[in-house]
Amino acid sequence: MTKLSFIMVFFGFLSLNVMSQSSPTVFDDVQKNALESNKMILINFSGSDWCNPCIRMKNEIFSSPVFEELTREDLLFFNADFPRMRKNKLSEEMNKQNEGLAEKYNQKGIFPMTVLINAEGKVLKSWEGYPKMDPVEFVDEIRTILPVEKAEKKKSTAGPSN
Repeated sequence: MTKLSFIMVFFGFLSLNVMSQSSPTVFDDVQKNALESNKMILINFSGSDWCNPCIRMKNEIFSSPVFEELTREDLLFFNADFPRMRKNKLSEEMNKQNEGLAEKYNQKGIFPMTVLINAEGKVLKSWEGYPKMDPVEFVDEIRTILPVEKAEKKKSTAGPSN
């Protein structure tokens, strides 16, 4: 292997690793990270290539600076996508994973459907369809739930008080 080929392969693996850290694709990894970091998880069920409200939500809310700040600090985000176009087809493993999440958290098959859960998988809040609020209001609503859930978790792990 030439030196140039080695460097290209090395940086290829490095970029895949960086991409998987910033946008996790395996929900088990997200949940493990949530348990370790004591963070909540926001799951968004979307149809990225056919659902106009889903596309709008991605562009207007999830791509906003205020939402990106929230995911850096307090929240893990997971997009369970259900594309229809052949060119956007997910792997069999991803399909199976997203279908399993939908069975648990989106039984009605609503798109978009956004669900805030704790690290153990307990639903804290859900939004059916596109939320009727701007990105700041959406993030503020999530932020009101986070401290309450963290306080509940501290109480349950502290044990009985004397």
